[in-house]
Amino acid sequence: MLAWMNADALNRTILTGEAWYWSRSRKSLWHKGETSGQIQHVQEPWVDCDQDTILLKVNVGGDGSCCHTGRASCFYRLLSSGPDGLILRVAGTDAR
Repeated sequence: MLAWMNADALNRTILTGEAWYWSRSRKSLWHKGETSGQIQHVQEPWVDCDQDTILLKVNVGGDGSCCHTGRASCFYRLLSSGPDGLILRVAGTDAR
């Protein structure tokens, strides 16, 4: 999944060992898994060369899914080019 963090979210993540994010739509901190049980337990926080991106390696609690759709990843749709334009497919199926 991809999510935003602000300074408060990063500090809470480091202090608690659980992933916190900034919800741009709700304009509030978001503790991933607080309602679903899919708490993200941070194993390793990585920082990129520009120090403007963080990659969290996590173990997910609850049923182990990450996406609100119940999937293991939020990235389950593949975008490709077809004769009539762009095609959006669910990975592993022929469904559109």
